[in-house]
Amino acid sequence: MADIAGTFDERFAAVAEALARNLDEGVDIGASVAVVLDGEPVVDIWGGHKALAGGEAWEPDTIVNVFSTTKTMTALCALILADRGELDLHAPVARYWPEFAQAGKAQIEVRQLLGHTSGLSGWEEPLAPKDLADWERCTSLLAAQAPWWEPGTHSGYHAITQGYLVGEVVRRITGRSLGAFFKETVADPLRADFHIGLPPEAAPRVAPLIAPPPVDLRSVGLPELGVRTLSNPPITAAVTAEEWWQRAEIPAANGHGNARSVAAVQSIVACAGEARGTRLLTEQGVAAIFEEQSFGRDLVLGVPLRFGMGFGLASETMPMGPRSCAWGGYGGSLVVNDLDARMTVAYVMNRMEANIIGDPRGASVVMAAILALARS
Repeated sequence: MADIAGTFDERFAAVAEALARNLDEGVDIGASVAVVLDGEPVVDIWGGHKALAGGEAWEPDTIVNVFSTTKTMTALCALILADRGELDLHAPVARYWPEFAQAGKAQIEVRQLLGHTSGLSGWEEPLAPKDLADWERCTSLLAAQAPWWEPGTHSGYHAITQGYLVGEVVRRITGRSLGAFFKETVADPLRADFHIGLPPEAAPRVAPLIAPPPVDLRSVGLPELGVRTLSNPPITAAVTAEEWWQRAEIPAANGHGNARSVAAVQSIVACAGEARGTRLLTEQGVAAIFEEQSFGRDLVLGVPLRFGMGFGLASETMPMGPRSCAWGGYGGSLVVNDLDARMTVAYVMNRMEANIIGDPRGASVVMAAILALARS
C-alpha cells in the first residue's frame, strides 16, 4: 500500500485507505486530503510525488493550483460582506459598480453573479490567456458586454468570469483586491495556507499540475455556449506553471493551497460561521448559501445543476445531504461542507482528469469520510 503521511483519527482510517488506493492504482500521483469535524482537524494526510516521473515527494506544505475550488473562497468573501451589511446580495450590481449598468445590465443583481445566472459566462472579445492578468481589461470588457441570455432565467457556469465579477464588487466596496481581502479577512485569521495571487516566496512549494489527455470540447457533449465559454481564453495545465498566472488574481481559478488549507477555510461554512475560535459569519450569513438561485440544465456545462449563493447544492448531478454545499475544480479538486454533520472534506491533487463535472477520486474520499462518521 502507498505510504501515507500525516495524521488521522482512527475513526477515519478508511479515508487514508481511499487515498492510498488512489495512489496505488495510479489515478493519483500526488495528493492531500483533509477532514475537519466540529471545527477541528481529524484527517490531515498526503502522499505520492510532485511529478509524474516520481522523485520529489509530496510534502506537508506542498500546495497546488486548485482551479474552481477557488470559487468557494471568493464566494465566502462576498458572504462576509453581506453578513456585515456592506453588500446586499439582492441589490443591482450597478449600485456598487456603476459602469456595469451598460448594455442592458442595470437590473442584474449580485446574487446572479454568485449563482451563475447573470448571462456573463464568458467574454465576447477574444482573449489570450495572459490577458487574465489584466484586471482592468477583464472587468471593463464584462461591464460593457451584453448578457448572452436573459439574466436570472438559467445558470450558465461562469468558469472564469465569476471571479472578476464578484471580485470587482468586493473591490468597489472595500477598496482592496479580492486576493488582498481574502488574505486579510479569511486566510490570515484562520492561518490557512491558501492564496489568490501567489506570493513569490511560496512558488517553490507548488506542485505542477499534470495535464489530462487532450479533449475536444464538442466531442464531450458540451453545448455551443459551453465551448464558447471554456475556450476563450484557452487554459491548460502548462499555463498554470507560468509566473504571470501564479502572481495574478484570477479569483475563479488560480487559488493555490492544499487540502488542509481548503478545509480550514471552508469549515467556517460547515460550523455555522465559526471554527477554531474564529467567527467570520453569523448563522444567518451561512444560511444565505442555501438560497436557491437556479435549478436545471446548465447552459454551459449541459448537465442539471442547482446553485445557491456561490456553491453547488444537492441535485441529481451532485448527490449530497439537504444541508450540504460543495464545489470542485477542473482536474479533480473538491471540497464538500455538510452542515448537519459539521464536517468539511477537502481533496487536492496534481494529476488532472478531463472530467467537467465530478471525479471518482474526490468522491471516494468524501464517501469514506461520510461512512466513517456514520459508523463512529
